[in-house]
Amino acid sequence: MCGRYAQSADMRELMEQFEVTGSAPGQSIPVNWNIAPTNPIYIVRSPIKEESETKKDLAIVSWGLIAPWLSDVAEAKTSQSRAINARSESVHEKPTFRDAFKQRRCLVPAQGYYEWATALGQYKPKQAFYISSRDGAQLSIAGIWSSWRAPNGEVIESASIITQEAQGELATIHSRMPVFMPRDRWETWLDPENKEIEGLRNLMQVQSPESIVKAHPVSSQVNSVANNGAQLIEAIELGEPETLF
Repeated sequence: MCGRYAQSADMRELMEQFEVTGSAPGQSIPVNWNIAPTNPIYIVRSPIKEESETKKDLAIVSWGLIAPWLSDVAEAKTSQSRAINARSESVHEKPTFRDAFKQRRCLVPAQGYYEWATALGQYKPKQAFYISSRDGAQLSIAGIWSSWRAPNGEVIESASIITQEAQGELATIHSRMPVFMPRDRWETWLDPENKEIEGLRNLMQVQSPESIVKAHPVSSQVNSVANNGAQLIEAIELGEPETLF
């Protein structure tokens, strides 16, 4: 799973990397090195009603998809923490996610994300790791978004990150990882008119993630959402094994 991540870029940097030519927020989200569920996050999406297939918007939404059938604001906001991730294997079937998957797909830009080792791997359980792009660019993570209207008229836009079974060296840390979306798949993924389920599922099949990302252990400071700052991503020494991919 992906339960925390970092974002230090402002919206202008994101608009440039993700080639956003459509709308954008009025101002950037404050830098956050420890983004947690329900926090505001950036997403890149294509307008649902737009003639230009190549146009992309940058938007700010809440992390954790709100189920479309909920009718109470308090319940909706509480439910978000349980829907921050959608499994690639079942996102097209689960009631909470399937409608969004059909036509509200997005990209979630991330400076990097945190993962905690499980007993299944070679590291001490609960050891935190920071995983980021090898080339220093933003990670482009597959996601879905939704717009929910409360009985009082309040509209909340929310999003989930899509995860898959971990592969390669990432599997030595945790059993799940985000679905990384390569640049040459962005337009097809974001196209709201593309509703061919099997084709969309194939887009989420990305091999050799170690060629995209690198990982290093970090301190337990990241365990608390109260902690923030660039020091959270600084590498620490673990001893054996001495090197990571």
